[in-house]
Amino acid sequence: MLHPPALRPGSPNHMLNVHLRINDATTGKPTPVRIRISGLDGSHYAPLGRFAEFATGRNEDVGGQLKLGAERWFYIDGACEVPLPASVPLRVQVIKGPEYTPLDETVTLGAGQITLRFAIVRWVDSRADGWVSVDTRCHFIPPHAALLEAQAEDVNVVNVLATPLPMLTFDGNTCIETPNLLAFSGQTPALERDGYSVVVNTLNTHAVLGKVGLLHSHRPIFPLAFGQPYDTDDWSICDWCDQCHRKGGLTVWVGAFEPLGGVVGGEGLVAAILGKIDAIEVTNETRKVPLLPWVYRLWNAGVLTPLVGASGKESNKVRVGSVRTYVRREEPHPPTPFPNREGGENPAPPSLREGKGTGGLGLLPNSIRSGRTFVTAGPLLTLDRDGNRLRAAIRAREEFARVEIVANGEVIASGESETEAFIESGRVAARCTTPGASFAHTSPIAVGSPSRKTEAVAALRTLVEQTREWIDTQGLFANPKRKQSLLDYCDEAIRRLEG
Repeated sequence: MLHPPALRPGSPNHMLNVHLRINDATTGKPTPVRIRISGLDGSHYAPLGRFAEFATGRNEDVGGQLKLGAERWFYIDGACEVPLPASVPLRVQVIKGPEYTPLDETVTLGAGQITLRFAIVRWVDSRADGWVSVDTRCHFIPPHAALLEAQAEDVNVVNVLATPLPMLTFDGNTCIETPNLLAFSGQTPALERDGYSVVVNTLNTHAVLGKVGLLHSHRPIFPLAFGQPYDTDDWSICDWCDQCHRKGGLTVWVGAFEPLGGVVGGEGLVAAILGKIDAIEVTNETRKVPLLPWVYRLWNAGVLTPLVGASGKESNKVRVGSVRTYVRREEPHPPTPFPNREGGENPAPPSLREGKGTGGLGLLPNSIRSGRTFVTAGPLLTLDRDGNRLRAAIRAREEFARVEIVANGEVIASGESETEAFIESGRVAARCTTPGASFAHTSPIAVGSPSRKTEAVAALRTLVEQTREWIDTQGLFANPKRKQSLLDYCDEAIRRLEG
């Protein structure tokens, strides 16, 4: 049978089923990656079983593909078959997280060519220095898809957080769904392969008082939401945090200082001041209020809550690990002390030195609580301390990346690639910026005995009083004791602030 002109062998538009394989240059074995194959006319070519057009809305078939602007990417396990035209230039792009050099090549298939082989090169290996990369929050993506994307984006641990979601059904009613709740795994991986794992935990929410990611808890913590439209306000974020800690978990303040119902800070701030929040989440999501100025005020008020990074992925428009956490899991050998949040030093515990006790997070929760983290959208950032002398350094593919040391909210040293500073006392962190969208920031450490800044305490007290007023005048309570409990938390937070 004769081929139609568009499919005739040797014609420019003749399509071939091409076997594509991407190897890790170090191991020589196929490795999961994110790929994009496009033509000079802007056309996209999808692997068999995929489609160039796919859903990109919130909670719409999340996982396995990614749309960034006009670009369409696909996740593969290291090999796939792709229908491609012969005799025309094709652009092949391959990405595998910030520690691999992206591959970008132009190829033209010869007559009858049905294989393409590429190798992707790791330019730095943070794991050799004891770091674990973690995405602390994704939603709606099934665990199997999350594991594939974790491997392809080189994220060691991805946390999928189940959270209630009102859904309009076909019969016109609204019901509450909680995707992935039945896959809850808590302190053990729901899935794991070749050093990568997916853990399913929960995001617990209130429309005004705030949101907390409850990680590494051995059981789900209910209710997953309170307040309208779910119920009355007879619960509290502080109670969620207490339950999570009793279950061996880690509490993360999500959407910190973002206005909710006209309230900034909410009970999430109260919980942070009371020491019930273990970490503050950093994302690249659009915000109404900049995060860092308020985080610096919190640190300057003496509350040295560490930072963690999350993609907040809810759709195929956000990639796993777009913002991620790096956690130092084990000390270089021989082990050395590391600075704790109070400014002293803690010896690395045996479980940390040996890389044990990691649980479902793939890391020790205590490593996050002690501030052994940095968040990043690309650059690898370190802050080392030798007494009162500090040194910050970055490793990044981007040129002109700049690193800064920040003490008490003010830049005290800066430079390209690395910088140093000497300080008598202060709350110190390092940060990095690039001309593009990449950034990185470490958690804070205390040097000496820094005093609290009066203006920071006053600003935070105003927010707590705003939250207290909402509870007192607008909260809907069926149980007066629950209302009083929330008011008492606010009062205690004010007393703590004033120290």
